[in-house]
Amino acid sequence: MLSSVAKHVLHCCLLTVVVLFFEFLSGGLRWNSEKKEQLNPWIQYGFLGALTLYLLRTLTFLSFPQVLFNFVGLTIYNAFPDKVILKGSPLLAPFICIRIVTRGDYPTLVQTNVRRNLNKCIEVGLENFQIEVVSDKPIGLTPHRRIREVVVPPTYRTSSGALFKARALQYCLENTVNELADHDWIVHLDEETLLTDNSIRGILNFVLDGKHQFGQGLITYANEDVVNWITTLADSFRVADDMGKLRLQFTMFHKPLFSMKGSYVVTQMGAEKQVSFNNGLDGSVAEDCFFAMKAFSQGYTFNFVDGEMWEKSPFTLWDFVQQRKRWLQGILLVVHSKDIPLKKKLLLGISCYSWVTLPLSTSNVILAGLCPITCPPIIDFLCAFIGAVNIYMYVFGVVKSFSLYRFGVARFVLCICGALSTIPFNLIIENVAVIWGVFGKKHKFYIVKKELRQTV
Repeated sequence: MLSSVAKHVLHCCLLTVVVLFFEFLSGGLRWNSEKKEQLNPWIQYGFLGALTLYLLRTLTFLSFPQVLFNFVGLTIYNAFPDKVILKGSPLLAPFICIRIVTRGDYPTLVQTNVRRNLNKCIEVGLENFQIEVVSDKPIGLTPHRRIREVVVPPTYRTSSGALFKARALQYCLENTVNELADHDWIVHLDEETLLTDNSIRGILNFVLDGKHQFGQGLITYANEDVVNWITTLADSFRVADDMGKLRLQFTMFHKPLFSMKGSYVVTQMGAEKQVSFNNGLDGSVAEDCFFAMKAFSQGYTFNFVDGEMWEKSPFTLWDFVQQRKRWLQGILLVVHSKDIPLKKKLLLGISCYSWVTLPLSTSNVILAGLCPITCPPIIDFLCAFIGAVNIYMYVFGVVKSFSLYRFGVARFVLCICGALSTIPFNLIIENVAVIWGVFGKKHKFYIVKKELRQTV
């Protein structure tokens, strides 16, 4: 069995090979110094045609900052860390509230996952904790000294008009509802999120360290039964994104330069209350993103939390599209919000608009063959680099999510090929989500299906 260092070295070598292959294939690097036959795009396509082609090529570089963060994050930190080791006794850890927010549509799922997460916490040795379920509808949880069910009254309104998940999270912060002290900690989970041994140890290490008020860790999507292979393989990109961009921004800079996700978030109660989720309609569609940027603006610091948690990818392609559409619309609202200073959301804005302009930048795939243009060598090199890293992200996500020992070599290789084959599908889905998101109604919150019907 390979050590974690050996796995990381092999991964770095494979990434290098993929980048070099794309550079030579696209002409970003050449075996010889012979100059290619030059065409003049301004004559070949006319002024307007050439200008359009160059502008479309330039849009590719909006994704360069996050590609660079992913490349650096995946190489300078061990991408296959060993088992998380506790750095202190769980008995010395402050109180931890594991908070699950749900609309209450899937009570059986919530009950099952609460039971599993409770058993996992006890098994690992967590002492000072409670699992709190916050729901718009009663869940009917079995009474337990470590479980608390909070039902948000339908009459509850926030002062800013915050809705959806943000409204429920803000309700928990009200003085009449909150039972936590400012020095206690909250672990935010979605209703389908499952804890693991490593994530609990990682959370304990984070709160025992106490240097940063906010943290986030890795989530994978290919554990236990895979419901939809297409969406799960497409989500392998998100796994790589967690280990690359997200890990680098939190470990090196301790800032949410590109925002954060809404699950596997660890917050200190006092800091969360100060930032709050009472951020109006614009802060309600992507409440996690708005919260992170607001905390960043207020000077709070972040760190990466070791260990991974488990979730499921959307069960249907319809849910997959709706999920991406909501994310895009929510992040756009954050980027355009006057409450977040421009200098704090600059990288988030560039990343967001690389997503918004995806239909235009995707056209380069076709236009590069039909209407080639001459560019400086550095432009060709960087374009190939961006494409290579983005494609490798799918490969890494599969390697990180699927166990070679569980699946065997043949099925493991098949999963990698499957992830690569989902790239065209993912591009189509993302383009549909972008067009729909840009022109559709913004202040909506679509809930994806989280529970499968049990056959009797």
